Amino acid sequence: MTTASPATGPSAVELSADEARRIALRAQGFLGAPDRRGGVRGVLRALGAVQLDTISVLARSHELVPYARLGAVGREAVERAYWTPAPPGGPSPEPHAFEYWSHAACVLPIEEWPLFAFRRRAYRARPHWNHDLSDGAYDTVVKQLRDAGPLTATELGGAKNGGPWWDWSDAKIAVERALMYGEVVCTGRRGWKRVYDLAERAVPAALLHDGLSDAECLRPLVRLAGRALGVGTRADIADYHRLKGEQVDAVIADSGLVPVTVQGWGRQAWADPEALAAPPRGRHRTTLLSPFDSLVWERARTERIFGFAHRLEAYVPKPKRVHGYFAMPLLSGGRLVGRVDPARSGTTLVARQVSLAGPKAVAPMAQALREAAEWVGCDAVRIERVDAPGLAADLTRAVA
Repeated sequence: MTTASPATGPSAVELSADEARRIALRAQGFLGAPDRRGGVRGVLRALGAVQLDTISVLARSHELVPYARLGAVGREAVERAYWTPAPPGGPSPEPHAFEYWSHAACVLPIEEWPLFAFRRRAYRARPHWNHDLSDGAYDTVVKQLRDAGPLTATELGGAKNGGPWWDWSDAKIAVERALMYGEVVCTGRRGWKRVYDLAERAVPAALLHDGLSDAECLRPLVRLAGRALGVGTRADIADYHRLKGEQVDAVIADSGLVPVTVQGWGRQAWADPEALAAPPRGRHRTTLLSPFDSLVWERARTERIFGFAHRLEAYVPKPKRVHGYFAMPLLSGGRLVGRVDPARSGTTLVARQVSLAGPKAVAPMAQALREAAEWVGCDAVRIERVDAPGLAADLTRAVA
């Protein structure tokens, strides 16, 4: 890390590409000793958002994110750390987190509730949101929750009309709209179903307000994104909570982030000043990553930092897939050195398709597969296909 003279402009700090990569890894929890005292909730607060997705191969993505950083944390412990579900008809306990639209559908620390006032206001200002809603349906759902909540969409009258997954019932449309507006909140799940409650009842009183202006919301969100990334460009920072570039521009000078230049990036970047204060040191994690992990959220950033083209192919027609349905990148030594499309068959973890950067990636892939298998209760690993056929026998021996 070098410091330029003031004459060079606002970016007084210059980072090498390797320094930026290591700063990013530490900020995301992959370099140095993990904070086990904070556990899963500590991971959530450090990242600021953990993406949710319905796909479950080894496990769902919100489970894979803390596993990748902490190791074999109990899966029930993960659920308890995120959600504080209320019993049917019972009061909501004080939550640690809530679900909302951030980078995508995400679990967010409950203290971030006020910061999304800008987004709730924007949703309320829309005349419509995707689905049409019958007259009176919205008020009916709110009254049901007031009288009998917390409730799931099924308990509110059903989630679907019986057609495709997007053919939502009036109750589901209404409660999801109320969630976007901030009148309703999800702080728990039962059997993967959202449990809805009135925000006025579930969100702690000190946090339950929309009093922050847009700038007062955006400034800390930009700061939190910069801290979670360690170092990032305007596009990186905007993508973290899916902000607009001009929203980042309006507040970044007052966000507390430090302008930096990263060799080879070719564009202005900003860094967390605490990340710059101490050189990143420590042990690298070797692990498989969820395709929805925030380390690899932004494809252009992933290619810029790791030289790794990452793409989720679950929604790509099978004949057009290159790496498989749920290809999980392999992180080892601070690099992305392969990927695997996993599946489960009984108590066997099946590596349906494996891609490796070279022979040196065999041992870390074998280690990551064995550890993942043990975590999900499998007692064997079977290798089906390796893109580099000459490495297949080595990998098969290594996982055995």
